[in-house]
Amino acid sequence: MLKRLEATKIRLEEIDKALMDENITKDIRKFRDLSKERANLEPVVECYEKHLENESNIKDAEMMIGDSDPEISELGRSEHKRLLEEEAELEEKIKILLLPKDPNDDKNIIVEIRGAAGGDEANIFAGDLFRMYVRYAEHNGWHVQMIEENISEAGGFSLVSFMIKGDGVYSRLKFESGAHRVQRVPKTEASGRIHTSTATVLVMPEMEDIEVELKMEDIQVDTYRSQGAGGQNVNKTESAVRMTHIPTGVVVSCQTEKSQIQNREICMQMLRAKIFAKLQEEQEEKFGNERKLKVGTGERSEKIRTYNYPQNRVTDHRIGFTIQKLDRVMEGDLDEILDALMHYDQEMKMLGEQEK
Repeated sequence: MLKRLEATKIRLEEIDKALMDENITKDIRKFRDLSKERANLEPVVECYEKHLENESNIKDAEMMIGDSDPEISELGRSEHKRLLEEEAELEEKIKILLLPKDPNDDKNIIVEIRGAAGGDEANIFAGDLFRMYVRYAEHNGWHVQMIEENISEAGGFSLVSFMIKGDGVYSRLKFESGAHRVQRVPKTEASGRIHTSTATVLVMPEMEDIEVELKMEDIQVDTYRSQGAGGQNVNKTESAVRMTHIPTGVVVSCQTEKSQIQNREICMQMLRAKIFAKLQEEQEEKFGNERKLKVGTGERSEKIRTYNYPQNRVTDHRIGFTIQKLDRVMEGDLDEILDALMHYDQEMKMLGEQEK
């Protein structure tokens, strides 16, 4: 571990030197990549330097313990104990910082929510989940951009897709993919019986063209008139765009912008994200990685989380985590659940590192 820390410190010094180079500052992409790498390495180096300082202070405290003056000796013991406790916490922090970082953690995301099992109530629940994520984005100062929405007559959405832009969005919401189950008395149910319905959530990191290369000859582009409410442009011009990636069969569409050009750009972003997600899922299945659950058919049994309204309870079944704060969760207070998922992921990665 100390060798890795020393190598990280040397790399940070190399980056600092490179960022002073005129040729680097003129290359926007290179400058951005180095700046991101520096931001990731800096906290590791800070902890390493604190570790070196602690080592020196621990040796000084040990010398004080051996002093003939009882007061100095006692002060040394007290300081030695404090430093050892601090060093133990620091080592745990360093272990987490040295874990392999998901290269997509700092990216914006595209989210797709669909009503699944449960008819109208599933669509209404899909709308509730959409509102929950929008509220969470607002709490964090992130920007939400609509992509596509198929509004259900009973309320909510049969499908809604949107982008969330901000710092570290994917790192916080990447574990939301999967089937979400709700247990409550539906608004559409007069007899007051509790129903169970599901909606599926898919979270995809936004991909750049250099990361997922798409050839236009592989893409079928269709344009059509926008549907639904929305100003003078709706139903008058063919501004809505649908794209089909022929090799993979992935289909995306967007009609939220007035300009066909803007809708095309959004479709390309979605297409890259969906193809990346598809390739990533195939790769994880190939290597037997079952830790991160993906979207299934939306059947009630395929659940990652249950939202129980009568008991005001939310349970994440992947980690056995339960809180009695459903009302707050649905208002976007997701941090307690997301922190638990991130900590579990870190623990699994640490176990994996130890087994190597």
